[in-house]
Amino acid sequence: MVSRIQHPAGGYKKIFETCGELNEPIPAIVVGVIPEWLSGSLLRLGPGLFEVGAEPFYHLFDGQALMHKFDLKNGHVTYYRKFVKTDAYVRAMTEKRVVITEFGTAAYPDPCKNIFSRFFTYFKGIEVTDNCLVNVYPVGEDFYACTETNYITKVDPDTLETLKKVDLCDYLSVNGVTAHPHIESDGTVYNLGNCFGKNMSLAYNIVKIPPTQKDKSDPIAKSKVLVQIPSSERFKPSYVHSFGMTENYFVFVETPIKINLLKFLTAWSIWGTNYMDCFESNETMGTWFHLAMKDPAKYIEHKFRTSAFNLFHHINSYEDDGFIVVDLCTWKGHEFVYNYLYLANLRENWEEVKKAAMRAPQPEVRRYILPIDVHREKQGKNLISLPYTTATAVMRSDGTIWLEPEVLFSGPRQAFEFPQINYSKFSGKNYSYAYGLGLNHFIPDRICKLNVKTKETWVWQEPDSYPSEPIFVQTPDSVEEDDGVLLSIVVNPGADQRPGYLLILNARDLTEIARAEVEVIIPVTFHGMYKP
Repeated sequence: MVSRIQHPAGGYKKIFETCGELNEPIPAIVVGVIPEWLSGSLLRLGPGLFEVGAEPFYHLFDGQALMHKFDLKNGHVTYYRKFVKTDAYVRAMTEKRVVITEFGTAAYPDPCKNIFSRFFTYFKGIEVTDNCLVNVYPVGEDFYACTETNYITKVDPDTLETLKKVDLCDYLSVNGVTAHPHIESDGTVYNLGNCFGKNMSLAYNIVKIPPTQKDKSDPIAKSKVLVQIPSSERFKPSYVHSFGMTENYFVFVETPIKINLLKFLTAWSIWGTNYMDCFESNETMGTWFHLAMKDPAKYIEHKFRTSAFNLFHHINSYEDDGFIVVDLCTWKGHEFVYNYLYLANLRENWEEVKKAAMRAPQPEVRRYILPIDVHREKQGKNLISLPYTTATAVMRSDGTIWLEPEVLFSGPRQAFEFPQINYSKFSGKNYSYAYGLGLNHFIPDRICKLNVKTKETWVWQEPDSYPSEPIFVQTPDSVEEDDGVLLSIVVNPGADQRPGYLLILNARDLTEIARAEVEVIIPVTFHGMYKP
């Protein structure tokens, strides 16, 4: 899965440039034959506005949210995109400056105000962004674009119109939630976010949003907290981007990447601090794994520990013979990977991009195994008896269980990230295949498939081409796990014409089935979904 291609021309810089909306869907030129059964919409979110007037955004996760849609019907394809009209976007466009602080860009008071007005503006406190550039997911019959704060934005998946801003704090005890909820077949949504727990200590709440209601009422209004997980540090919650879920358990991985809450609450409003300024690494805690039961909802007191790593994306988790298998896209060490995702770094020439990646934490796909039943009399022994893994779990004298992983894939500066599976059939179940975006020194330049049982790999890659997270779509009535297609948005900046396209791959071997090309550049996207 290691990249075979270098990028000295720097074409990747184009995916980090501002683009405009489209007034109407534009037709794509289809090369190949699109399967007749593939009829629906690929919805994607990412940054589309990288500066406001003369003020730039500095971090990859700062640009204003742009929603993309490829519609597929009867072998024909159209492409459309619109900015999500969040408060952050509307106010920025109105005032022609950055008005709300983003992940790595601080907003400052209006320079036209006098000194007293500016002083009091600083002390109004934190204004949390609603810039929902990370993902989109269904709740009941509605669709919501999200970031990682307490705000989600209801959107129309057909017109891409912005409909409603929702503050989850109105319904739940959370300060924010992840951009990767788990969704069951009946539409029930589970998510996780940090909160204030007992004695004003920080904790993590797992929350549940019910499926579509018979009375057509808003499911979010019936949200509830299922179970609370304690934090390793009282006033410093860990950064969390995703979590795991099996048929009967939740898996939360608490990494050493911490949010300094005191700095978040004080320095921000006084000095114009941004989100990135509030992160710090705990160099001694390592990484903690937490388990909680789903029904009845209950926190399990086992103390699982391992060495330090960054984690953004769970691949899948499942139960097997008294154990929980947890597959993760990790980055070694306690330094925050997001430190390397400033736009100035990503827009550097290729040799400088490679030098930065040499200093950064290194990626590795890992499998951890957690025993559900733990017996103290087995101190010093490996508790894992599954025959197909080299992962270990050893009880220590202090009662902690030390985990060592099985490495499923490792390549220096070659990440398997933005993982996807056949979610509808194999989420929380024993599975074989994961699909991902290959990052070459942080630059996305290939689509990968990994057999997590045999470690066999497949790759799609073309020169000067920059794909997005591959979305798996299952063939109707299929039996095999990998019977389906992968959908990815690819940009080829050096193309003479039609530099952006929707790529359709056979999920079995990553051979190309078709592509639908359009006459526009498409900036980087993070996550999304296929809507049949």
